[in-house]
Amino acid sequence: MHALIIDDSRAMRSILRRIVTDLGFETTEAANGQEALDRLENDGRVPDLCLVDWNMPVMDGYTFVTRVRDNRDWRDVTLMMVTTESEHGQIVRALAAGAHEYVIKPFTPDAIVEKLELLGLVRDGVPA
Repeated sequence: MHALIIDDSRAMRSILRRIVTDLGFETTEAANGQEALDRLENDGRVPDLCLVDWNMPVMDGYTFVTRVRDNRDWRDVTLMMVTTESEHGQIVRALAAGAHEYVIKPFTPDAIVEKLELLGLVRDGVPA
């Protein structure tokens, strides 16, 4: 399985990469939503999972989610917001736009694993 990690923080991308590679995912990274869209359009490989920060320069995570959901070729991608945005309205907005799950920073690795299990992407610590 393949995960695209989208966050403007190199440190956060590293943390998320470590968590999902330990679960058996291959990963690629993007520093903002536009870079992630460019990867989707040009890499020829659609990820199974995108871990998406909300607040990023160039293109924020919410806009990325809406753009992914507008493209039929990417409708099967699982989108999980991983962000400091904790306001209930923002969570509802992201889920309504097409995100499948929402994790608020700071988080534990177990929180990510639990969400991936809920989404059916991981079972007993390995990709399903």
